[in-house]
Amino acid sequence: MKKPFNVIFEDNHLLVVNKSAGILVQGDKTGDKTLTDYCKDYIAHKYQKPGAVFLHPVHRLDRPVSGIVVFARTSKALERMTALFRKRDIHKVYWAIVKKKPREEMAKLTHWLVKDNDKNVSKAFEREVADSKKSETNYKRMGKLNDHWLLELRPVTGRPHQLRVQLAAMGCPIRGDVKYGFSKANPDLSINLHAFHLVFNHPVKKEKLFLRAALPEDQFWEQFLEFENVKTSDRHLDNTFSG
Repeated sequence: MKKPFNVIFEDNHLLVVNKSAGILVQGDKTGDKTLTDYCKDYIAHKYQKPGAVFLHPVHRLDRPVSGIVVFARTSKALERMTALFRKRDIHKVYWAIVKKKPREEMAKLTHWLVKDNDKNVSKAFEREVADSKKSETNYKRMGKLNDHWLLELRPVTGRPHQLRVQLAAMGCPIRGDVKYGFSKANPDLSINLHAFHLVFNHPVKKEKLFLRAALPEDQFWEQFLEFENVKTSDRHLDNTFSG
């Protein structure tokens, strides 16, 4: 069984992990053990903490998605990190694998999304409709390998299922994402979407953190490592794409 997470960064204020696909960040009706539970166990065990551990996810990743998840270890860090996400003072980079080649090499996707909570799906519209929320994502084609395209995605907004539904609306559903129109599921039910980089100022120490989550240890993903010519020392991450 693969580990539910690996630790990327840890101090008294934050715990940042690389989540495996298939793990829930927070509880749902399935009652399955969550990433939050696993990480609380880790903190309790590592620091011999009796009683309840304070640990809250600052944002979410969908269950079939892998990559960076940030937890706050104190209420002060939680409050400040929540504000960073709300004000979008946080820089996110995802990688996605799609079968169909996007028309443009680089473009900005703008849609208005409506979430159907009962079915847990979002629908994308080209213009504003009732109860819709504007969603924006920048993407770049990184290259082609074995009949699939690697895209780098930079979401501007953070709506539920945003990247999945926006790529599907463009006619390029993410590999394995049958919910949004890909032809078949991946054997492990993951989808090939990975939260790769996160850049933000530490909520307490104020220094800039450049965090990166290694690609899943999976043969299909690993062949795309050749596109990873950006090194973690890329200090221009704020305004450049990896390629």
